[in-house]
Parts: sequence; structure tokens; C-alpha cells
Amino acid sequence: MSAGGPSTDRHRVEVLGAVFLNPTVKRFTLSRPKGFIFTPGQGCMVAVDRDGWRDKPRPFTFTAPPGARTLELIVKIYEAHQGVTRQMGTLGKGDHLLLGEVFGTIAYKGPGVFFAGGAGITPFLSILRQLHRAKALKAHTLVWSNRTAGDVFLDDELARMLGRQYLKTFTRENVIGFRDRRIDRDDLVGLIRDFDQCFYLCGPDRFVTDLKAMLLELGAAPDSLVFES
Repeated sequence: MSAGGPSTDRHRVEVLGAVFLNPTVKRFTLSRPKGFIFTPGQGCMVAVDRDGWRDKPRPFTFTAPPGARTLELIVKIYEAHQGVTRQMGTLGKGDHLLLGEVFGTIAYKGPGVFFAGGAGITPFLSILRQLHRAKALKAHTLVWSNRTAGDVFLDDELARMLGRQYLKTFTRENVIGFRDRRIDRDDLVGLIRDFDQCFYLCGPDRFVTDLKAMLLELGAAPDSLVFES
């Protein structure tokens, strides 16, 4: 099965529902092909089933738990790019997407801290939802960094699942009650008491690179860091 080949090599799935979670983030509920398997944190190459777009797949992560009857994608829409996500922004119920082979190196390895930068939260959603279903979220923390409060989505669900272990930071907006700068070494020292746990990282390249360096400097083991490679 080739993510870049003709549509016959891929799964053609129907959009069952599409809704914007904020002005630039859209959630797609999709039909699930029989026997379609993935593990939390994985995704696949996705193409829009329209003329001129079938050969332009892009990687997206599944956000529903693997046992759900439907598939779910949450996509950041970039209107100015004239690209795939702008096309996806126009999709609605009854449209179709083409799914390639499942891939991804972000996988659950044990309790720890999830660091997400912007849309980098998407690989963690399936993991966190699966843990929530299993009532196994107690020893987990989510730290989500966004530019502004308007970039946040699924806020109520995350707060309900994680409670006080759900922390938000903002880099470009002064929001009362929340930090207004990038995560730094002092933050990690104050947040993390035990560096002998897992650390899950996903977001812009610099976000991941900086966190990896700081965590290793503070004593985290290299094999405790989970990120897309």
C-alpha cells in the first residue's frame, strides 16, 4: 500500500462530520475501513480525493482511541499556503479522503510528561484518550504551549481528563493565570521532581530540540525521550 500511489492503493474514507474547533483547527470524523489498525500516536499520509490533489498527500495523526468505530483527524488549516490543508478546510460531510500506510514513532512507553507545541498535541490525543478510558491517567501531565489562548482547542475535554495535571503556556499573549513565555530550564526544574520517567515531545523542530537538550542536561535518560524521528 503506497501513500503516494493511485487511489486504488489506499483506503478511501468518507467524511462523516467536519467541524472547526477554533478558527484555524478543524476536526474530521471519518469512516473506518474494515481491519484498519493503528496504535495511539500513529498517523498516515492523507490526500484529498479531488482532481489535482490525490497525488499530494500530507502526514496527519489519528486522534481518536484505536478502539473507536470511526477515525478522527484534527488538522491545522493554513489558508495562506494555498495547499492541502486549505483544501481540507473546504471539506464537509460526504467528501472523501485517501489514507496511506500507518506510520509513526511516537508510542506510549509509560507514565510521564507530555510536552506539546501547538498542533503537536495531536499525536498525544489518542494516547491520552486511551489512558483515560482505562482510568490510567493519574501519573501523567500534559504541558501544552501555544502562541495565544485562541489557539487552544478541546480545552474542556483535556481539563476534564487531566485536571490539575493539564498545564498551558502561551508565548505571545499575556493571559491572566497562565505563563507568557517559552518553556525554559527553570520551568522544568520547578515542574519535574522525578527525571526517571518518560517525556513525550511533539511540536515545531526548535521546540522539540530545545526540550530534548534541557531534559538531558537535567538528568533524563536518552531512551526516556519519545519523539517523532
